[in-house]
Amino acid sequence: MAKLILNRVAKDFGTGRAAVSDLSLDVREGGFLALLGPSGCGKTTVLRMIAGFETPTDGSIHLGERLLADASQSLPPERRNMAMVFQSYALWPHMSVANNVGYPLKVRGISGELYRQKVREALATVRLVDYAERRPADLSGGQRQRVALARCLVTSPDVVLLDEPLANLDRHLKQEMEETFREFHQRSGATMIYVTHDQSEAMALATDVAVMSEGRLLQVAPPSEIYARPEGRLVGGLIGRGAILTLASPDGDQRQLDWAILRTLLSGAAADRASAEILVRQEDVVIGSDGIPANVESVLYEGERYAVKLTLADGQTLRCFSRTPVHAGESVHVIVRTSWRL
Repeated sequence: MAKLILNRVAKDFGTGRAAVSDLSLDVREGGFLALLGPSGCGKTTVLRMIAGFETPTDGSIHLGERLLADASQSLPPERRNMAMVFQSYALWPHMSVANNVGYPLKVRGISGELYRQKVREALATVRLVDYAERRPADLSGGQRQRVALARCLVTSPDVVLLDEPLANLDRHLKQEMEETFREFHQRSGATMIYVTHDQSEAMALATDVAVMSEGRLLQVAPPSEIYARPEGRLVGGLIGRGAILTLASPDGDQRQLDWAILRTLLSGAAADRASAEILVRQEDVVIGSDGIPANVESVLYEGERYAVKLTLADGQTLRCFSRTPVHAGESVHVIVRTSWRL
């Protein structure tokens, strides 16, 4: 295996706006990268260029020292030693589970005991050995997804590409499959690139998250870092739930702001300064008697807690969680334990 490198990659379909623009990205060997962004941001186009289904308009894609594609040439998908899991699973309905998993081996001319051994090992990895002779129609959605994963694993690919593989599953099954993907990554050791518009999936699965918007890469970082320290309003709005306040800029270049600093800014005491955008996460807002006044605009019961939308005196909104019931129209006081200047 080797590092996957995208160097200033672009893709223009001639529609007047590039699908992907000047994207540079290093995917570390054995890493699990999530490409995260809203529909139409270019993340699937990036995946298709890595797979070899699309040729870059500009830039280049390398796997280690090997050139996979640039604007003048592109190695065909079958010569890249990659595997792809589609949203639709793409299983042969007339084949058994074992034959579906072993199909890539047959294409490569592998047969006999080696073929059977590799199929058994792949099915064991996704816990489907007992289902080897069943047809896809006899399986649940989650089991079909595991068959697709086993089919990836059977050829020992350098890179596994996943295009929104959990989009068709219900919430309970998604959580189960997230655990399967984590185990799959640990056992296979393959580099994995996972396209999703669901930030909870990205944060739960990936070792690194790359956030895209309108064909451009905004930030790449481990999930904890991109959540706590997003760069810019777009990333701050896409990752996690919270509110972005426009307040007077704090002194110096400090990014992490505690309650003492934020309370001064919220009071309007530094209104003559240039403005700054301050990200406040819901979990950092606490209802308490020593805080600033706010009005409860709406309340949503989520089972284990209440999600509360608050309006501040200047009309800006905050969001918080509460363990105890509050009601729309109620006046409360809130403390913001920490915040982040974008």
